[in-house]
Amino acid sequence: MTVIVWSGGSLRASDEPIITATDHGLTVGDGVFETITIRDGRPFALTRHLARLRYSAARIGLAEPAEDAIRAGVEAVMEAGKGSLTRLRVTVTSGPGPMSSARGDGAQTVVITGGQAARPRVCHAVRAPWHRNERSPLSGVKSTSYGENAVMAGYARERGADEALVANTHGNLCEGTATNVFVECDDEILTPPLASGCLPGITRGLALEWAADAGLPIRVAAPGELTMGVLDAAIDGRAFLAVTSSTRGVQHVASLDGRDLAAGPLLRRLSTLFELNAERNPDPAPRRPS
Repeated sequence: MTVIVWSGGSLRASDEPIITATDHGLTVGDGVFETITIRDGRPFALTRHLARLRYSAARIGLAEPAEDAIRAGVEAVMEAGKGSLTRLRVTVTSGPGPMSSARGDGAQTVVITGGQAARPRVCHAVRAPWHRNERSPLSGVKSTSYGENAVMAGYARERGADEALVANTHGNLCEGTATNVFVECDDEILTPPLASGCLPGITRGLALEWAADAGLPIRVAAPGELTMGVLDAAIDGRAFLAVTSSTRGVQHVASLDGRDLAAGPLLRRLSTLFELNAERNPDPAPRRPS
């Protein structure tokens, strides 16, 4: 697999050392990132991803990343990839720091990588036995402190699944390890609110906007409205599930805890609508988050 790397203003060899041993992105996970899918040869929703990168950086107290430099890096990686890339990752860390949690005062580390990764074709999910802390300072932040998600993803893989769905500390449905969740029940589509602790997903936001524009019955659930009990309703056939992410789009959850699930008719319409709109508008302008 070819990996294109950009950092420090120029392209680098894929095996060239870039991160120092004292970089806080490595030692304490002090950084933020974005994963961007490539559709029809273009980074999809790049403007929204960079807006969320700024948001995440501000939430953890990092200086605003240099957007012009990042866009130049993205362009350089795309050009070097010569149409072969399917995914980009932009990572920004606080840079080298002391051997403690306190940050240093040096320059940020910015790395952009591009490579090929197969788009997941279907989602098989399990319920995670852990909870997302909606009161955490990292709640809703696309942080490089990804250890929790790595543990939950491993839990899912051990059970033949590729995603784990997690509750927050109140026992309400929150999100997946790398996805947002949509539920179809009682002839409408709901998704957990940001107050649940879920990430403000780019695909989540676009799905909400485009579905509302098209007149689909969709809304953000009230806090506490979607308990984890809705997953039992999905297994019983009284509800339907989909997950969303930059790499998955809007994707049917085909099984939960080893039980096959039917696809919801409204969620199928939402998936089709999303794909059509994404094809028509590869860089939709940001709106007010939901």
